[in-house]
Amino acid sequence: MNSPTDVDLRMMRALVAVVDEGTFTDAAVVLGVSQASVSRAVAALEGALGARLLQRTTRHVGLTVTGRRVLAHARRALDEVAALRRVAQDGGGELRVGYAWSALGRHTTAVQRRWAAEHPGSALVLVQSNTRTAGLADGIADLAVLRRPADDDRVAGVVVGLERRYAAVAATDPLARRRRVRLADFAGRTIGVDALTGTTSEELWPSGVAPAGTREVHGVDEWLTLVAAGQAVGITSEATTRQHPRPGVVYRPVEDAPPVAVTLAWWRDDPHPQLAALRRLVVEAYGASPGTVPNTLGGT
Repeated sequence: MNSPTDVDLRMMRALVAVVDEGTFTDAAVVLGVSQASVSRAVAALEGALGARLLQRTTRHVGLTVTGRRVLAHARRALDEVAALRRVAQDGGGELRVGYAWSALGRHTTAVQRRWAAEHPGSALVLVQSNTRTAGLADGIADLAVLRRPADDDRVAGVVVGLERRYAAVAATDPLARRRRVRLADFAGRTIGVDALTGTTSEELWPSGVAPAGTREVHGVDEWLTLVAAGQAVGITSEATTRQHPRPGVVYRPVEDAPPVAVTLAWWRDDPHPQLAALRRLVVEAYGASPGTVPNTLGGT
């Protein structure tokens, strides 16, 4: 029994060519095949779909009612296949970089501008995805900026910079009046934590000065809303302070907290051809800032 799986691109191309050119002969010329081949392809399509698509006379070839509907779908299918080929073949057309919270922080715009200047035929597109791989596993990103391990053996990465940790507190919180804070200042407090993509857990604190507990959030907006309401305090990377200023939230550096490693990640078995170029720009951006890693830092 025939089924939709019997339909292939050759059949759809033949139908579209016959309709566009008006005759089987002209369609054969456009496709670079014989007239008999075009006739067989259209007949095979009609057989696979179980419906007549063309009305044939000695002078004219026209679409049936069903043929008109099938033609519209065939054109869309061929367009989608052409788009897939462009994506696969045009590695320089667009580089999509995923991130969970804060892209590259204060370096984001500078890296985008340098990329545009050095790669005029390629767009650097930043895509937010609150997932462990920041869009890699979902197929929406070619590379990803991570600030915690991806926990996925398929993903490789290299550290491209370090960022200081900052506390986020409500503007009415006593800690907001200080210029900087220490981890011990959070003893007995509730910490807002994004367990999926955040950079903070109770393991950050030494024994004896741990917070009272954590409150789970899902993404940066929920985290900021919680902090602004005074329902929790937070600790995050410097990038968050640059990308997400929020009325009612004050950021203060945590002077005794270890820095956050920023990792550029990719599929281990399929490195993107522009990986090295972007890595260089990002490392240079972070390398120009105090307290960041040198270009020779190894991978994760």
